[in-house]
Amino acid sequence: MTAFARRWQRCFARGVLVVCLQATVWASQPGDADRMASAAQARGPKADAGWQALRPVLLAAIHQGDVVRLQSINDFFNRRIVFREDPGVWGQLDYWASPFEMMGKGAGDCEDFAIAKYFSLRAAGVAANKLRLVYVRARLGGPGGPVQAHMVLAYYALPDADPLILDNLISELRPASRRPDLTPVFSFNAEGLWQATGALSAGDPLARLSRWRDALAKARAEGFSP
Repeated sequence: MTAFARRWQRCFARGVLVVCLQATVWASQPGDADRMASAAQARGPKADAGWQALRPVLLAAIHQGDVVRLQSINDFFNRRIVFREDPGVWGQLDYWASPFEMMGKGAGDCEDFAIAKYFSLRAAGVAANKLRLVYVRARLGGPGGPVQAHMVLAYYALPDADPLILDNLISELRPASRRPDLTPVFSFNAEGLWQATGALSAGDPLARLSRWRDALAKARAEGFSP
């Protein structure tokens, strides 16, 4: 295991647990298809069309292995959704959309992509403790390029594994050890938020917590499990 991969492990398991989120487990099923359908219709024609396209992907993914699920969900959103910053989509500097909000607009930023993939993978049966949304510092254009805050979704087959990274910048699933352009800062899911050991901040993790709680509440109302 490379030193870089171990850094991602610390962001998952050895970092400082900042706060626990007392998520409620509603049922054994990771999603409620009837509520999803109603919520998508309520978000408008684009969201409804998005749900009609996503539903067979989720149904197929339930019977597939995790890696195939990851690739199918990653491809679905990377191909269907246009990347746009929040001011152009929502008229706000920083807005975290639910999956059907993003599909209703047909556009979203890196947080919206990661959030939609997280909840869709939960609906496809991937365990919550294998998934982390991760704030990173992303170096664009290779060594010497500009660095900006970015969010990806990380999948850990085991707590000490080299995670696979789902990213709207690169459609190929790559292990963290093959993403030297990304430096993890903090990670979170419905269970908690972790500060990576020794990481320089891409933003205050606690300041992000209220947006994540709002996203959890909206996704839950749409029929997704945390």
